[in-house]
Amino acid sequence: MSRAVLSIGSNLGDRLAHLRSVVEALTPQLVAVSPVYSTAPWGGVPQDDYLNAVVVVEDSELGPRDWLERGRQLEQRSGRVREIRWGARTLDVDVIWCAERRAEGLRPVTSADPELTLPHPQAHHRAFVLVPWAEIEPDATLEVDGRTRQIRDLLSELDPDEIDGVRLTDLSLSAAQR
Repeated sequence: MSRAVLSIGSNLGDRLAHLRSVVEALTPQLVAVSPVYSTAPWGGVPQDDYLNAVVVVEDSELGPRDWLERGRQLEQRSGRVREIRWGARTLDVDVIWCAERRAEGLRPVTSADPELTLPHPQAHHRAFVLVPWAEIEPDATLEVDGRTRQIRDLLSELDPDEIDGVRLTDLSLSAAQR
């Protein structure tokens, strides 16, 4: 059994519909869904703002690579085209963190595989990941440089302007609140 934190974002087309498509597809595995945030693009490529959220999922039969594959399938279904690194996209699904459930509890998975590096090597620098994640799992931790750190501590180390750039919206990913 594995539990994963997925960061989802969209800045092309019907951004909210793209994010909702992830929530709908993962409904059987959903543990938590963050509020929706609006954020400026990251990476230096001129483009429109993103809608971002974080979802926590869990499944008794899926592992880290399965979450990566599910994310890629959802991106492809949304018409995602990979042309420019950090460029605009209909949907981006990143596996940020994954753990296996053991008798003693959750055990975080680490991976140096270039296709699926875990935990996500840049998550601790990205307010658009940490802010929504902290909203739904305030006691969450992330391993950074070999040390387990609280998400809230990582947030406190970011530039306040970057955190302020993650703006809460009144949009909802819940199908019942459409």
